[in-house]
Amino acid sequence: MPIKPVLKMGEPLLWQMAAAIETFDTPALHALIQDMEDTMLAMNGAGIAAPQIGVSEQVVIFGSKAPKENPRYPDAGHVPYTVLCNPQIEPIGDEMEEGWEGCLSVPGLRGVVPRHMTIRYRGMDQFGRPIDRTVSGFHARVVQHECDHLWGVLYPMRIQDMQRFGFVDVLFPDMPVEDD
Repeated sequence: MPIKPVLKMGEPLLWQMAAAIETFDTPALHALIQDMEDTMLAMNGAGIAAPQIGVSEQVVIFGSKAPKENPRYPDAGHVPYTVLCNPQIEPIGDEMEEGWEGCLSVPGLRGVVPRHMTIRYRGMDQFGRPIDRTVSGFHARVVQHECDHLWGVLYPMRIQDMQRFGFVDVLFPDMPVEDD
């Protein structure tokens, strides 16, 4: 499947609420997921949402099939490869954690975003099988970030201190240049 262009912040589709998936295990859904996976892998993403490639449907993928580190997030722990449709997120407790985030739709920039430390997420996989997990740390952050895309939210909208938002090459001059 082809690598799709990733929509960038400012595109109207990225501000919209995505439509729920009503039919699972279809050729169209499998093709969408393959396009998302190919695009995410080509860009070294930790995850991707369907709206980022121009499809306003509630599908996100995140994680890795192999236990290797993501070059964009080398200090993050392994997150298992997951296809999640029609997600629901429930914070567990009040504990929040700040962390640096980047986004394929906001290339070249990073910002510190507060996220719930522990969440429970539910939804379906591409075959309509239920998913119900409680996770913490980077796994929880990635899920919250990707699901935000389904609800028309990009991470800069969650930044509380704009002094901790900027271009990667300025914030982290020793970091290898990435092609966000």
